[in-house]
Amino acid sequence: MDLILHLETFAAVADENSFSRAADELGIAQPLLSRRIRTLEESLGGELFDRSRRQIEITAFGTLLLPHARDLVRRAEQLRAVAQSALASTVRVLGVPPDCDPAALAHVIRAAAEHGLVVSIRELAAQARDAALADGTLTLALVRAAPDTAALEVPLGLASAEPLGRSVHLENLRPRRRAARVDEPPLLVMPEDDLPQVVAALRRAAARAGLPEGRVLVSSSTATALAETIAGTGFLLCPEQLARRHQLAWAPLTAGAPPRRYQLEPDGFGWLLGPLAAAVGAPPPRDAEDLSTRLAVRG
Repeated sequence: MDLILHLETFAAVADENSFSRAADELGIAQPLLSRRIRTLEESLGGELFDRSRRQIEITAFGTLLLPHARDLVRRAEQLRAVAQSALASTVRVLGVPPDCDPAALAHVIRAAAEHGLVVSIRELAAQARDAALADGTLTLALVRAAPDTAALEVPLGLASAEPLGRSVHLENLRPRRRAARVDEPPLLVMPEDDLPQVVAALRRAAARAGLPEGRVLVSSSTATALAETIAGTGFLLCPEQLARRHQLAWAPLTAGAPPRRYQLEPDGFGWLLGPLAAAVGAPPPRDAEDLSTRLAVRG
């Protein structure tokens, strides 16, 4: 039995209060409509209409089920509309981190065009990309991944308005003996890195280095974090590419924050990994197609 088709018939009869008028509305013969209603009644275990009178009436059982039937019919119509839209369009909405290099994103768009796809870029933080990919808002997304599944890896360090040296030891950021703690610049974490494994690791490392509690702060936005760092009132946890793009000094952390690791979901678009690596500041993948194949096997 085609449940949705039979529910559509049920709703039409309920709307028209007549088998014949409902059959005309649906463009089918009345005997076929009657068979659908009886089949549905047998399936549901009760009568939907009282046929004992001259004009049919919906039963209490039918009245109870009718809103649910209409809801299922509506959802089926929405599903059909989404399917038709997806088949008719080659546009892919790609979710990327908010701090990507715009020039490199242009290469992503061009690479997609060469493969016959139109890509619309949407910048979202890591957790927001996961949610948008799950609910269908995004078609593709560069998502954070575990070490064994990651296709791209981006080292993180600290950016500053002042020179930092070749590397940063968190111990060197301890409060100066005569300085008030409020004068010590915080270690700023952008929304892209507002993940338990990143923030917790950095706070543990800061505590081991003797930094005051609360020195690690999560910024409300990428722009705010950059503004505070450029103004000299904070150190920013970020990739080297982002720091250089904004003329900030940058140095890797000797310990504290794991690198950003990414994979592209869903599988099958490995040819985008090369330009995406440039966009996020990762080393180019050794073989994007090989990585795509490996991820597809994992899936």
